[in-house]
Amino acid sequence: MNEGRPYTILALASECKGIPYLQEAKRQGCRVLLLVKEEFADNPQWSWEAIDERFIMPELSKQPDVTYAVSYLARAEKIDRIVALDDYDVATAAHLREHLRIPGMGETTARHFRDKLAMRVQARDEGLLVPDFTAVFNNDEVHDFLDRIPAPWVLKPRFDAGAVGIRKLHDAPSVWDALNGLGDQRSFYLLEQFIPGDVCHIDSLIWEREVVFAVASKYGTPPLAVTREGGIFNTRTLPFDSDESLALSDLNARLMIALRQVRGVAHTEFIHAQADGRFYFLETAARVGGANIDRLVKAATGLELWQEAARIDLANLHGKPYYPPTVRGHHAGLIICLARQQHPDLSPYSEPEIVWRLEKEYHAGLLVASPDHGRVAHLLAQYTDRFAQDFLTSAPPKAQVRTTI
Repeated sequence: MNEGRPYTILALASECKGIPYLQEAKRQGCRVLLLVKEEFADNPQWSWEAIDERFIMPELSKQPDVTYAVSYLARAEKIDRIVALDDYDVATAAHLREHLRIPGMGETTARHFRDKLAMRVQARDEGLLVPDFTAVFNNDEVHDFLDRIPAPWVLKPRFDAGAVGIRKLHDAPSVWDALNGLGDQRSFYLLEQFIPGDVCHIDSLIWEREVVFAVASKYGTPPLAVTREGGIFNTRTLPFDSDESLALSDLNARLMIALRQVRGVAHTEFIHAQADGRFYFLETAARVGGANIDRLVKAATGLELWQEAARIDLANLHGKPYYPPTVRGHHAGLIICLARQQHPDLSPYSEPEIVWRLEKEYHAGLLVASPDHGRVAHLLAQYTDRFAQDFLTSAPPKAQVRTTI
């Protein structure tokens, strides 16, 4: 309790997610306020018993509207912490913390986790390996990059989540056409060398600048390929004692120090390059991974990332230490695709390792878990072939399942 009142948490939600965070905050006696984007305000998945009051805005990123609104709310509510439930809310939450002088990640650190250019510059300057890249502010620098670095290249929006808005380009005229077509939006992009390889992700918890939990996984088809070309999204955890997993854990720990993450949760991607076998940092986010990756982590370890993110924030709020729970060392695999059927029939998929089924129109998805990593890998490979035959639609890539990190 604080000055005879419960602590108050303001959660920003541009999508319906992070419900276990709200539930844990409520369980610990907090007053929970939800500021939600209008599109998701009435989603039945919200845990209304965990939410004391709901406030609705058309957009949570439009400034100065959101600052005006939260500042007005602060006249009546003593807000103790602000939490971002979606990647697009991270920068907004950081700005509001700075404006209202509320503890937590500020704008400089948040930029390392939202701005693809900032995170690359910071990681490179701290000695981590990243693909060659350039800002696109200056024409001479772009010309030099195109001359030095062989095609193909990827043109990336600096502030969109995951693979959203990324374009793969194969010759210099295409690059200049794309840049010129961006107009005044050009400075909000970067250009990067495309490195073929396996894309891995590592989901972690950080407490007082130390990674206290991490689990590494590998995508089947890289998210960029799924977003651009359509197809089946899948990922599975790596064996905990494998060389890949150990290398990713070490790199992730170094990255969190380089990006100045003090406490919280992170979802980070590296590419294991085909050409030289090294790991290159791709991008990171200071929140729980999307595309149901939190379910993957829970199925493998028993740890609920959203709940632990709340426990970390509240431990800091109460001035107490945080200890992650003991986890189990199982393995899990996740598969999702856009389906041609409105309600795909998953009943023929009856293996006992299935622990979750996606219930969403025009989507098919399963999650499997087992103590045996080989069994998970076998099922995921089998299901990828079966999903392609049973469900996969030929809809355009823009309609594909969202696979943001």
